[in-house]
Amino acid sequence: MDAGIIEYVLRKFGVKIGDYVQVGVSSGRKYKGYIMPKHEYSSPDILVLKLDNGYNVGISIERIEDISLAEPPKVALMEVLKEEVGEAPDKKVLVMSIGGTILSKVDYVTGAVRSAVSAEELLNFLPEVRGIAEVETQVLMNKYSEHLLPSDWEIIAKEVYDRVVSGKYDGLVILHGTDTMGYTAAALSFAVQNSPIPIILVGSQRSSDRPSSDAALNLLSAIRVAAEADLAGVYVAMHLSTSDKYVAVFPGTRVRKNHTSRRDAFQAIDVQPVLVVDEAGNFKFGGGSFTKRDMDRAPVLYSKFSDKSALLKFYPGMHGALIRSLVDEGIRAIVIEGTGLGHVGEHLYDVLKFAIDRGVHIFMASQCIWGRVNMNVYDTGRYLQRIGVVPLGNMIAETAYVKASWILGNFGEEEIDKLMVSNVCGELGVKSPVWDARRDYGIEL
Repeated sequence: MDAGIIEYVLRKFGVKIGDYVQVGVSSGRKYKGYIMPKHEYSSPDILVLKLDNGYNVGISIERIEDISLAEPPKVALMEVLKEEVGEAPDKKVLVMSIGGTILSKVDYVTGAVRSAVSAEELLNFLPEVRGIAEVETQVLMNKYSEHLLPSDWEIIAKEVYDRVVSGKYDGLVILHGTDTMGYTAAALSFAVQNSPIPIILVGSQRSSDRPSSDAALNLLSAIRVAAEADLAGVYVAMHLSTSDKYVAVFPGTRVRKNHTSRRDAFQAIDVQPVLVVDEAGNFKFGGGSFTKRDMDRAPVLYSKFSDKSALLKFYPGMHGALIRSLVDEGIRAIVIEGTGLGHVGEHLYDVLKFAIDRGVHIFMASQCIWGRVNMNVYDTGRYLQRIGVVPLGNMIAETAYVKASWILGNFGEEEIDKLMVSNVCGELGVKSPVWDARRDYGIEL
């Protein structure tokens, strides 16, 4: 079939790519959605629609009986119309863009994903912001989060610090891809300490063109927290549950992405969320510890990150050559995600001792999500400690990797063993609380 058949059919019915249409097929069923551009690998006789639920459907040309323009739905959160919401209060927030899904949108003509980051576009998408704060925007970089390097953390940290010390803002919001947002949150927690204002990282699991997007509620809540909450330091704001009722604010060194696509993918590990924001914008503080705002507090910058730290996940049969190769590459600190209470197989004992004898610092976290390392229970853990492996309690493995990079960059190897087991900014918890949404925040999930 000719490659231009789709174009012919669209011309026949007087519609074009990007139009919102109703398509009637031979079975009598009708589909509504946006006409998507032909993908490089799609069949030439398949019309692709993006449905109201955010998913795509392919319809064979042979089944199509009618295509007509339709009225697009007005339910997508990011398609709200401008409205009068009064004068902005005396609050000022900087929204800084690093990249990611949040505020992204499909251009249905080209198929590309585009970010809206100017103040005007932001207010077009979220006119409710006018009632919360005066917003400035800044594009610091535009990277998928998996492409970020420790050197990028340095750039982000220096810029955040400069914005904080300027005294111009009541809070900062950082738009970030979700895949490595926990790493960047930890990096900023270590790099920009003693902040007088909140620094809120926020992302979305689903792009803003999807009716199921979490982008609007997450961003609106983050801006509200940055402007109004009696809070200071680095946090992550994301959906607390799968519904559009609550956004939770998590400590920057105790948060992890635990699902690939759910809106409540982010969770606080072994701590409570600092606060919950409901859909009306009300703050509900729980039992989590946090630092309050104080504009007289002077922030401190430790912006350097070394590329000489590494994170390894132990698995049965793990090849010792992995550790040896890191030593040969000049890596000076290795965080191992061990099993359970902090164990690795005995076949790795010799190579770990080899690394430690050459001055490499080896730390042990657990690949379990919750709980803490205790290397005194079994003889495996006790032996590993004897040869020099250092247990890290309930520190999240990803946070431990970031912390090792930060210590090497700012203080050098002579301080790393001491600082890794010291609680710098909440990365080490004394206990692992079990929290309850109804009891602690007065909400029903």
